[in-house]
Amino acid sequence: MHAAVRSVPTQFATARRVTDATKKRGVAAVVPLRRANVLVPRASADAKPPAVDYKSDEFTIPDAPIKDLVPRGAWKVIDGGVCAPKGFKAAAFKAKLRKSGKNQADCCLIVADKPAVVGGVFTKNRVAAAPVQYCREVLAKPDKRTVRAVLANAGQANAATGVLGMEDAVRSAATVAEALGCDTDDVLLQSTGVIGKRIEMDELMGAVPALAANLKSTKEAAYAAATAICTTDLVRKTLAVEVDLGGGGGILGRKKKVRVGGMGKGSGMIHPNMATMLGVVTCDAVVEPECWSAMIKRAAHNSFNQISVDGDTSTNDCVVGLASGAAGGDTIVAGSPEAEKLEAALTAVCVGIAKSIAWDGEGATCLIECNVKGAQSIEDARAIARSVVSSSLAKSAIFGHDPNWGRLACAAGYSGVHFEQEDLRIQLGSHLLMENGQPLDYDAEEASAYLKDTTAVHGTVVVDVAVGDGDFDASAWGCDLTYDYVKINAEYTT
Repeated sequence: MHAAVRSVPTQFATARRVTDATKKRGVAAVVPLRRANVLVPRASADAKPPAVDYKSDEFTIPDAPIKDLVPRGAWKVIDGGVCAPKGFKAAAFKAKLRKSGKNQADCCLIVADKPAVVGGVFTKNRVAAAPVQYCREVLAKPDKRTVRAVLANAGQANAATGVLGMEDAVRSAATVAEALGCDTDDVLLQSTGVIGKRIEMDELMGAVPALAANLKSTKEAAYAAATAICTTDLVRKTLAVEVDLGGGGGILGRKKKVRVGGMGKGSGMIHPNMATMLGVVTCDAVVEPECWSAMIKRAAHNSFNQISVDGDTSTNDCVVGLASGAAGGDTIVAGSPEAEKLEAALTAVCVGIAKSIAWDGEGATCLIECNVKGAQSIEDARAIARSVVSSSLAKSAIFGHDPNWGRLACAAGYSGVHFEQEDLRIQLGSHLLMENGQPLDYDAEEASAYLKDTTAVHGTVVVDVAVGDGDFDASAWGCDLTYDYVKINAEYTT
């Protein structure tokens, strides 16, 4: 049986480095790592890494309609993805890691010219993948505030692979570190693919010299990197914005404009709790480390943690944020107006990418957006919105163009949030279905036509829910549940 193939919608056609000193001590072939039984091969200086053309087919897939999905605000959407901010380069390569043999790049490298301030958010799945465990260990070091690079691969998730999988992870980081001339714990890792499969190490390690040799700060390199991490994704998710932090004669002086870029992947196994969901965000602002780390956590909480495709929290969920400081200016600190503006732009990038992931859900014909108002706390609003977009019954009804609002009410009711049934209000697009807990007469044919017309163009179905007169609101995003989702996942490894 062949694996199900998705089609694009027609409208979107701490190890030691090799040094002179170690060479003099006679370390000829390998470098022993801190972890037992892990050896890192020395990169060959004889073979010249191949040059790549980032405009060729293996680095290109259609783009998500991300400019239509990013929230509006005081920022301007620009080209360039993770390379739009100053101080970053990207590379991608086809190492032949994909079992399908698809003609698509399958590994990438994002590198900061100088050590970049880092923040990270990772899956809460207890069966966390080796790269997730490795990154957690690195970032848990009390003095670890900066890194240089992120290596990501598709094809094998390196999850549920035991000690050998962890050794592969450390070896991967050490090999990249050798190529870049930095320490092993300056390299973070991300992997996506089939759970239970170790990385094809010969292929991936053989690709490292090519990745290092083809690092570029161009938009083509950034987009190629976003392509390389895609698996069942039909579109790549990449975005960048520029924001004026203002201040005039304030603490940033003349350095007002900064940029935030990002890329992500995900289409199935999407129900983050920090799908398979990976993300890398770059920024060129000068930010105090604790301030940046906290920003990344909050931005992820308000974006990636508010999407759901199928209710499965992946073993590999990971979002890493890097701030190069290359834009210059004084350091942005927590609580400042500049920090507030930067976090708003950072969150907008994360929301844009997160919505693109939900829009590209496996088999999906639409994005579902649920907006909740009147909650007693922000967490209550978030929980209700997420419950609605996660409901398999509601998602199925939307796919079938059935305005079965009872399923929406049911999902809000079992969210775990206390509210009075008499306060419940539900609206589907422009169709008001329930008010003050009472069902209303509505034109079912018109409501069904709204769903049919929206799914026909892979648009956004909007569900508005009110639960009282509280001051808090929140949104969550998902997609419909289709026959194709079942087919794709029934045949995923066969």
